[in-house]
Amino acid sequence: MQITQLRNATLLLEFTSAEGRPVGLLVDPMLAPRGTLPALRYLGAGRQRNPIVDLPAGTDEALERVTHALITHCQRGHFDHLDRAGKRFLRERQIPVVCMPRDTAYLAQRGLSVLPLSGAVRQPFALGGHITPIACVHGPGWVGRFMEHGHGYLLELPGEPSVYLAGDTMLTPGVAECLAQLRPDVAVLPAGGARFDVGAEILMDAADMAEAAALTPGLLVVNHLQALDHCPTTRTAVRALAEQGGWAHRLWVPEDGERRSFVQAAEPVCY
Repeated sequence: MQITQLRNATLLLEFTSAEGRPVGLLVDPMLAPRGTLPALRYLGAGRQRNPIVDLPAGTDEALERVTHALITHCQRGHFDHLDRAGKRFLRERQIPVVCMPRDTAYLAQRGLSVLPLSGAVRQPFALGGHITPIACVHGPGWVGRFMEHGHGYLLELPGEPSVYLAGDTMLTPGVAECLAQLRPDVAVLPAGGARFDVGAEILMDAADMAEAAALTPGLLVVNHLQALDHCPTTRTAVRALAEQGGWAHRLWVPEDGERRSFVQAAEPVCY
């Protein structure tokens, strides 16, 4: 299995299907050029148009390997997980898109080829093995009422390490249960510490990564960093906390464009 971090929450997960075919599963494609999407902060010097970085070198090559897509959430203005450029890419290539039932009509109305899941239960995955949706909580209290919460996914694929793709979420009891009891070999977690001008954080941050590391013996892959104007957590901060806590050997904080291979024993091999 290979994971290529593209930008923010957009990544490419590559593995072999149950039929022996290569699969390139594109997660939450935000493909717009730098600075072409709205700012997510409105006050202060940190306000910038998004995304605040370009797509990395090698993106076009990676996108050529895409065979399917997986969406965690996409409504209520969440362009950072599916923007117009992402929709256009999926529509023009007629890429089958796996999503939750709530998003089926929304995506189909935009001309996408949709493969809806049957709900928030463990179920056979169209590409082999099983998929389990894990509910996200994308912000607490009053701010959470304005958010699209969505789902993350636990993928259990034949001959591959199990992978938990968290989606945008706080470190909730449900997420903690997934890490501690389902024990994914690899957990991809968002650590941007996102927040708007007012209200609490709506995403995990570096401190939450330390808590997550204490819950699971598996490897942690951290993303949603340094791509949007409302995500202050840096890669350096996450790496430093891991060094202090003694779990850096189980952490991968990829740079945009970086690719890594994982085997079932969950020992990473760098490309």
